[in-house]
Amino acid sequence: MNLRQKILFAGAVVGMFHLLLVIVFGDKGLVELSRLREKEQFMARQNETVAGENVSLYRTIGRLKNDPVYIESVARNELGMVGKDDIVILGPRKK
Repeated sequence: MNLRQKILFAGAVVGMFHLLLVIVFGDKGLVELSRLREKEQFMARQNETVAGENVSLYRTIGRLKNDPVYIESVARNELGMVGKDDIVILGPRKK
């Protein structure tokens, strides 16, 4: 190999090494791809959780619209209401 071929070969090796670094660590390289895949998996799990909450809320809304027993239960437990024929006994107040 003469000097010119050695220089061209060294330049090609440096160019290939540079290309490898760009592929792995560049803006849209393998590191970024890995990070985006992890983010996608996290968001998919989060979407599943929210979808489950939506189903639960949908069922609760349906019961609040149509189930008088559930409406009474909510009124008693969450709003502190009493029924027409209930007897209320007040205890000592807590300080």
